[in-house]
Amino acid sequence: MKRVKGLAAGAALLLLLTACNGAPKEQPTGETEITLSDQRITVDGKPIATEPQGAVYAANDIVYYEADKDFTYGEGTADDAHDAQTAAAHTVVHITEAGTYRLSGKLSRGQIAVDLGEEAKENPAAVVTLLLDGADITCEVAPAVIFYNVYECGDAENGTKDVDTAAAGANVILADGSQNRINGSYVAKIYKPDSVTLNDEGTAVEEAKKLHKYDGAFYSKMSMNVDGGEKDTGILDIYAENEGLDSELHLTVNGGNINIYSGNDGINTNEDGVSVTTVNGGRVNIRVTGETGEGDGIDSNGWLVINGGTVMTAACSDSADAGIDSDMGIHINGGTVMAAGHMLDRIEDGGQTYAVFTFAQKQSGTDTVTLKKETGEAVMTYQPQNAYTILIYSSADLKAGTYTLWSGDTPLAGQSGGIMGGHGMRPDGMTPPETDGETPPEGWERPDGEAPPEDWERPDGETPPEDWERPDGETPPEKPDRPHNGAQVPGEEGGMLQEKTTEFVISDGANQFGGITPAE
Repeated sequence: MKRVKGLAAGAALLLLLTACNGAPKEQPTGETEITLSDQRITVDGKPIATEPQGAVYAANDIVYYEADKDFTYGEGTADDAHDAQTAAAHTVVHITEAGTYRLSGKLSRGQIAVDLGEEAKENPAAVVTLLLDGADITCEVAPAVIFYNVYECGDAENGTKDVDTAAAGANVILADGSQNRINGSYVAKIYKPDSVTLNDEGTAVEEAKKLHKYDGAFYSKMSMNVDGGEKDTGILDIYAENEGLDSELHLTVNGGNINIYSGNDGINTNEDGVSVTTVNGGRVNIRVTGETGEGDGIDSNGWLVINGGTVMTAACSDSADAGIDSDMGIHINGGTVMAAGHMLDRIEDGGQTYAVFTFAQKQSGTDTVTLKKETGEAVMTYQPQNAYTILIYSSADLKAGTYTLWSGDTPLAGQSGGIMGGHGMRPDGMTPPETDGETPPEGWERPDGEAPPEDWERPDGETPPEDWERPDGETPPEKPDRPHNGAQVPGEEGGMLQEKTTEFVISDGANQFGGITPAE
């Protein structure tokens, strides 16, 4: 049974928590030191226990997706599976009591697993802080760091963009001056054995409850905070086979320097309609390397709220994914955001001024993009690293005025207006996802004798059926002449498009520029 030790000596365990408003944080006055090594792991200078006793112990019991299982085991494929010998080579450092744990040293095959027991989820004292101080952990079969059970401060039922995770049980601090490296894998969905129901033919699973599924290299089943030290100079590099930094409910970044290189989503919070990813400070740099063939820079199944700090993301080069993605809305209230991808999710009005640049052709990502004031001073300089068609920029430095946009030494021209929010342009050669009712399959024919209803009207831009006839006496509307010399013409969804120009006029609030190409 995992235990939650009482926090009576509160002064000795000042928890490294930061409120969502970025208030100053306390430093710990008491901690447990865990020194990692492939030969000898120590806890406060003594060899780590190898039996489930005390606050910290080591075992070879990692949770992973097993090879050579049939379809009743889980949803993973052969690529997700690992053999028992590889799994057994991993040392799991178990943390089972509340407190602050300073981690340093290198573990070539292992995992840090925090589990204070099922009852911890409802116990406000079940708080663990991992203070990373030169930790280097690699795991080939599962997340390199995982929080299983600690206090959950959030509400998993009712969603709102405004959450305060200060009391969360899962906390990570990057010690000042430290360089930390996490190289992790993932665990595909494994079914609970007693929940598997087969179809009538016995060839597929109809319904099964989840026993395990952990997509990120750095993963928490509970709401989690990530922060820096007093000087905010600590660094965390995450290398992820699948997703990078994940939380099943809320994730708040208050500080630190976080670099993520992920095969899929860089950051993911995954409770539909509830999760909130909040960035209040620090520096987050994400590059989706694309080994899985897809991936957003930041993907929240609820809200994404950016109040401060710096966020730089590059989505997968070859998929219809976004630099910043959110199901319930993106709120940019402060900080600096530079996000490159191929889709545009809704950015809510009322926050900090931002600009969306949509390119006519797919960009390689190797050239530096610069946004300059009329004086020639650069306000944005960004090299996304990945191919993209949409670039989002927001900063307190972006003021109303006239700017020029450059790719390397080449001036760019574009049109203002168009769609604000929704989806962006699809890169050349990209196949759109299948959508019911959107387009008929190839070879589809209208059933013989079927005609559209008499009062049928063509939706904007839709081609009428071949056998459709205009009702008697109806005449088409007159087609307006296209204005010239920079006059506005109707854009999509009621927006307005202007003739191309090298002058990008920014107004306070939301700004959209499309059809961007090198200036002629």
